[in-house]
Amino acid sequence: MIDPFWKDRRVAVTGAGGFIGSHLAEELARRGARVRALVHYNSASHWGFLEQTAPELARRIEIRSGDLTDPYFVDEFVADRAVVFHLGALIGIPYSYAAPAQYVETNMKGTLHVLEACLRRKVGKVVHTSTSEVFGTALYVPIDEKHPRQGQSPYSATKIGADALAESFFRSYGLPVAIARPFNTYGPRQSARAVIPTIASQLLSGAEELKVGSLTPVRDFNFVSDTVAGFLAVARSPRSAGQDFNLGSGRGVTVGETVHLLMKLCGRAVPVRTDRARVRPDKSEVLRLLCDRRKAGKLLGWRPRWTLEKGLAETVAYVREHLADYKSGRYNV
Repeated sequence: MIDPFWKDRRVAVTGAGGFIGSHLAEELARRGARVRALVHYNSASHWGFLEQTAPELARRIEIRSGDLTDPYFVDEFVADRAVVFHLGALIGIPYSYAAPAQYVETNMKGTLHVLEACLRRKVGKVVHTSTSEVFGTALYVPIDEKHPRQGQSPYSATKIGADALAESFFRSYGLPVAIARPFNTYGPRQSARAVIPTIASQLLSGAEELKVGSLTPVRDFNFVSDTVAGFLAVARSPRSAGQDFNLGSGRGVTVGETVHLLMKLCGRAVPVRTDRARVRPDKSEVLRLLCDRRKAGKLLGWRPRWTLEKGLAETVAYVREHLADYKSGRYNV
């Protein structure tokens, strides 16, 4: 499905070996873009989820291994690119409690390196990735782009800082950067670090009881294909520079409700036990996330197309097929 807008357009994607990044890189290649993909260097030359890319798409993706914390590498990575999608980040909230300095290095300094390189290389559009976690527990719902930011974990604090850097580069230097802020993206390839795959993998592996964290938090789940469509809409809009856009479904469900939906899809009903290791500290837990997506609809023409039920079915099918890759008996941070 070649898209005239993206055909032969030179783009770069950081974090391309990850969950959302791999889907985005593949969709860009599918639309005809010439994709340069950054995966975190490792001695095994493993490219994350891009290892699963179909050969016809892989031919349009140039993979480079490196690290966002190296400004010289980042400068070369964005050279000659028309659009840069910056998704590279450390994202696990529990791990941010254990290693906050690493989050500062990657999420804040890494973002600074991307912004500086894009400014120096005169990149035509930069799409920076935010997260709904920057809002913390909602002071009002639905959450629009003007909602106050609240750093309720080291992870969210570094993303708040990274967002502010992106905004400052637009205001200070005129860098055409826009912010895409996905709410709770889920779907095939998501790791057991996230709530939906960890529930599904336990159920499908035959666990006699389901270990979860808090059941009461409300989340706004958005299927990965809709999130990718949101990124593309932000990138191609001539009005998006200097703006931030919330990307979510506008439907809130509790973790407990999600458990019951997944039990139905997996065909198993088992006792649910709260595992204290999976519960965030009281003042760090984000109790309610519900997206106001009107700005993205008005300025970008974006709206989600996947229902939660359809998306969960697709996710369960993926987890079932790749169950051996999930360590269902272990708490993944």
